[in-house]
Amino acid sequence: MTTDARPTRHPYPQAERQDVVEELHGVRVPDPYRWLEEADTAATRRWSAEQDALYAVERAGWPGLERWEAEVAALGAGVRVRTPEVRGGRLFWLRQEPGQEHPVLMVAETAAVGRGSGTGAPAGPAPETALPPAAAGRVLLDPGALDPTGRTVLDAWEPSVEGDLLAYQVSRDGTEDSLLRVIDVATGKVVDGPLDRVRKSSVGWLPGGRAFYYVRRLDPRLHPGEERYHRRVCLHRLGTSPETDAVVFGEGRDRTEFYSVSVTADGRWLGITATLGTGRGTDVHVADLSAAPTDRPPLRPVQEGRGAATRLHAVPGTGPADRMWLRTDRGAERGRVVACRPDALERGPDAWEEVVPERPDAVLTHLTVLSGPALAHPLALVAWTRDTVAEVTLHDLAEGRPVATVPLPGTGAVGDFSASADGHEAWFAYTDFVTPVQILHFDARTHRLTRWDPDGAGAGGASGPAPVTAAGGSAAVGAVTRQVAFPSRDGTTVRMFVISPAGRPDRPRPALLTGYGGFGRTMSPRYRAQVLAWVRAGGVFAWAGLRGGGEEGEAWHRAGSGAHKQNTFDDFSAAADRLVEEGWTEPGRIAIMGGSNGGLLVGAALTQEPGKYAAVVCSSPLLDMVRYERSGLGPSWRPEYGSAQDPAGLPVLLGYSPYHRVAPGTAYPAVLLTAADGDTRTDPLHARKMCAALQHATSGPGPVLLRLEQGVGHGDRAASRAAALQAECLAFLASHVGLPAP
Repeated sequence: MTTDARPTRHPYPQAERQDVVEELHGVRVPDPYRWLEEADTAATRRWSAEQDALYAVERAGWPGLERWEAEVAALGAGVRVRTPEVRGGRLFWLRQEPGQEHPVLMVAETAAVGRGSGTGAPAGPAPETALPPAAAGRVLLDPGALDPTGRTVLDAWEPSVEGDLLAYQVSRDGTEDSLLRVIDVATGKVVDGPLDRVRKSSVGWLPGGRAFYYVRRLDPRLHPGEERYHRRVCLHRLGTSPETDAVVFGEGRDRTEFYSVSVTADGRWLGITATLGTGRGTDVHVADLSAAPTDRPPLRPVQEGRGAATRLHAVPGTGPADRMWLRTDRGAERGRVVACRPDALERGPDAWEEVVPERPDAVLTHLTVLSGPALAHPLALVAWTRDTVAEVTLHDLAEGRPVATVPLPGTGAVGDFSASADGHEAWFAYTDFVTPVQILHFDARTHRLTRWDPDGAGAGGASGPAPVTAAGGSAAVGAVTRQVAFPSRDGTTVRMFVISPAGRPDRPRPALLTGYGGFGRTMSPRYRAQVLAWVRAGGVFAWAGLRGGGEEGEAWHRAGSGAHKQNTFDDFSAAADRLVEEGWTEPGRIAIMGGSNGGLLVGAALTQEPGKYAAVVCSSPLLDMVRYERSGLGPSWRPEYGSAQDPAGLPVLLGYSPYHRVAPGTAYPAVLLTAADGDTRTDPLHARKMCAALQHATSGPGPVLLRLEQGVGHGDRAASRAAALQAECLAFLASHVGLPAP
């Protein structure tokens, strides 16, 4: 065993290099820092403390850090509201005021919400929904009141059908290991729970509020080392011990499967979706709860075999002669909507009737079914992305024809769709790079889209509906968005958004490039304070849509996963080249940043082409791809990456694994690795091992630093802590590419 050779400019903490070699399929795989996988040993704690001290010293020297912090905080300030949910005579929504660390859950009484106006479409303009003014709303759940330290997060919530009860899930310290409780909405008192071993479980309430379906892991003592797996769909009756809950689905299935549940508002239909890990394919099962006891639902397969991603959309009152709708990419890799009679479900895809066909130019992302007495026919509000930009269309499901295109405020993204119980109203979120999230309200009776604002300026507020207008002017906020297309290494066309002060390559500027390229996730244009902060300081921010994502459908995803993962990294490299070729920036002034799967992306980029980038921020990353399956949620990601246990998969993973590609004597760029001790998805061990390897190997002038945060995890965190992390990352990168603080 040896110790690392320390560069003279940066006296790094000593990290022992051990002669650990693992032989896999006849291949010898060195792992000199395996000892850093254990967080609680004396050696790791000593090393981590010294890394913390080094980071503090370096952080103190970054110019303008306070100004970065102020800019990020200012751009992230303002009231933030999320899409409401309507249940019974109540409206529920999340709201976050400036200065609040977490969103609070609001509730308002509103008997007019979701009420129809007779059968068929009205002859004239329909009255707007009578949503209450702000004074009528009250705080139902405040994570800050539950835990003043800010370490408790509201992970999920679901009102009962009648709106009188609410199931909510909270977790601490970033673990996302939730406890589920039920409260009485009128009094705020806890009436059931806690139920443990849940993780952002979907909740399917039965009418009457005495029971619900949810997803719970088995007792971890039954499967040591696999505590986060072995999930089951259970039926819980209020007032009973969760240990007596009936298991209705999951026995005998793969331990890494994820499940989601839904129940129609009339309580007749139960839907269960099963996904193997984070794979895209799904099994879908449906049960008619009127045909058997609820603890023994007669589940029937709608789709099995995971050959496609399919989601069920059932509405109340679906009888044998009516239809259910499914959003699927089976036989349509960009997605389509099909209908099926409940009595024909067992025939599978042979019984499907296409009602919204696949589009050759767009990917289907959301489906909301609108059906009720106020509508002559059931309608579908369908969201698409075309060249990564959102579009929304309205379709008549009975006649299988398009009805209208819903105009959006700008070139952006939509999501978080919800619909009223009787189906003629819908709400969804809109955002773009310069527009914070705004909630839009759609009335299917009039096809009118308005901005929803519970303070009284939105649909149905005290001042009446607010018209949807174009997003805030790009020039006014000092940032202009432009989308560019370019060829990757193999000639494939890739697109990216470039946000800059002028909207054109007026001169070479410091550039910050990011991407994701994994799990079929689309990198849509969304508002982020750090993007605007960088651009308003005079830089260029580039957001690349790489293979492995969902920008062009499932084929695009597959082209950047498994054995084809190198395509993701090639696309990213080509994006950096294009920024230089078009004059947006110049060599030596490109910084890159990525988190989670994006952390793997920038880790691969810095080890494959270290001379191309001046600075790197690698957050919550996967970096040891040979052993990624042994920690966090790693086993769930085999459908995405493959497995080192597979003789054919090992060479692929080892070929790009950033930790294994670190080469001594290489002039690596300045690197900041960030991780969190509560992260149960990507274990901080990846960042620790990579930090030690780079500190040992680099001959470059830039530092290699580790920022390990305590009491947070992979997902949501307190607003002040999120802003501090973003500001420190920007200050670090700016100091190495010559961007002055704002």
